[in-house]
Amino acid sequence: MSTYRLDSDAVASYHEQGYHLFKQPVFATEKFNRLVAIFEDLVSQQAEGKRTDELDKPHFHDTRLFEFLMADEILDLVEPLIGPNIGLWSSHFIAKEPHVGRATPWHEDSSYWKGRLDRMDQIVTVWLALDRTDMENGCLRVIPGTHRNGFSEYVAVDKDTNTFGTEIRADQIDESLAVAFELQPNECSLHDGRIIHGAQANTSDRRRAGYTMRYFSLETQFNPAAPGNETHKLYHCRGENIANNPLEYVGILS
Repeated sequence: MSTYRLDSDAVASYHEQGYHLFKQPVFATEKFNRLVAIFEDLVSQQAEGKRTDELDKPHFHDTRLFEFLMADEILDLVEPLIGPNIGLWSSHFIAKEPHVGRATPWHEDSSYWKGRLDRMDQIVTVWLALDRTDMENGCLRVIPGTHRNGFSEYVAVDKDTNTFGTEIRADQIDESLAVAFELQPNECSLHDGRIIHGAQANTSDRRRAGYTMRYFSLETQFNPAAPGNETHKLYHCRGENIANNPLEYVGILS
């Protein structure tokens, strides 16, 4: 498979800094519009009281999303970063509505997955912008290089105003180093699952929606007995199942 979408300098920078901004259209316009339409459809079906930042693992029940999750346009971005043996770990639509979109506290994704996988150094998140995203409407921000720091210490925060109930202690973060991921629709960012990142609340007049697609190397061992893994589904994307993980295969799903 082609890996032309990231050159050697981009790959080296990703491993050094823990992130990369792909400031080009990811999908053809018609295909991107189909994904946005699926998101809007799922939002319209949500139960009363559910927030639009809570559309977690939608591919578990909506197989339309595999057209995008398994797409060469995405996997050709992922492969140079974690290798040719790729599994789908999870996906998540996250939308911050105008004026009321909650903040995403500073965190490491890996801290929520501790014990579920035997290593955290081969997980990459693709964050695809569905709307224009910038500092005004609460774009993602990262602290470069923090993917090498290990697990941080967390404190409780108010979940009514935050998407999570905990955040990294303030004295462990230098916010002056933060890089804002400002993206146009159909552009994406990629970040290491261990990097410290977060987003401010959306106080603007514009929605900020994105589709998070998370991939892991199939050299990584999944722990079926770990809390959170009992009903979790992994999907084969490319290459060999080196660690012999329990994988689902698109096309033969029940």
